[in-house]
Amino acid sequence: MNETSLPLESQPAPTVRPRPHIVSVGPAQLGSGTFSVIAGPCAIESEAQFEETARAVKQLGAVLLRGGIWKMRTSHKTFQGLGPASFDFVREVLRRQQMKLVTEVTDPRQIEQIDDFVGMYQVGARNMFNYALLKELGKTRKPVLLKRSFAALIGEWFKAADYVVDSGNDQVVLCERGIRSFETATRFTFDLNAVLVAKSQTDFPVVVDPSHAVGIREYVPKIALAAAAVGADGIIVEVHPRPAEALSDGQQALTIEDFRVMMKQIDGIVTSLGRDMQRIELHA
Repeated sequence: MNETSLPLESQPAPTVRPRPHIVSVGPAQLGSGTFSVIAGPCAIESEAQFEETARAVKQLGAVLLRGGIWKMRTSHKTFQGLGPASFDFVREVLRRQQMKLVTEVTDPRQIEQIDDFVGMYQVGARNMFNYALLKELGKTRKPVLLKRSFAALIGEWFKAADYVVDSGNDQVVLCERGIRSFETATRFTFDLNAVLVAKSQTDFPVVVDPSHAVGIREYVPKIALAAAAVGADGIIVEVHPRPAEALSDGQQALTIEDFRVMMKQIDGIVTSLGRDMQRIELHA
């Protein structure tokens, strides 16, 4: 069966906007041909934990800081994030470290609450089909990182992005984070094909989340290297100073030393392919 015989919903829908389409978030120029690293904790647990991680990943080459204020969890009994209790100290950490934050919103009402300090909104895998949220994000002027749902067709992922674009915001970055398959040896199955298809059939920048794609700390750097080699525009990766103490996804979070080693390896891959690592200017 060729692609033209597939049902309409199964077919990726190429966009018609001109190439290249660069999404700017602070020093990151996603889609420019450089490779950007977004790093930080899965969940913001305290001011001390957030600042320690932010300082480390910035020094090691991350250009954007990730950190969950709200967390969508399978069990309601697990840590759901600090929510509004973290707003004041998050603002202060971002000011002191001079970094832009990438964080997930799970409800349209949250957008206004954090709009003054967020650099890029993240739509998690569970919310890729939350069209009300996508439409509201389309009314903002902040970039949107759209994760592919773990059960979504590639074409459905593209159409979800169009909800944001058609509502007025074309600053969309696609994120492949692994899909659910019959395999249980890893948390999800990393769909490298999706990166290739998204890069060839849309003009959206594409990043990879190696942490969720595999869910096992020792495998995360290898998935990150594969993303760099195949032409992704960057990665968003989880880093925690003490993963054993993490309140969320500690088993897949890199230690700071893990992150240091991985960044050197990524730099080698990117450079060998004639690309540059996006970097942030550090001041003594």
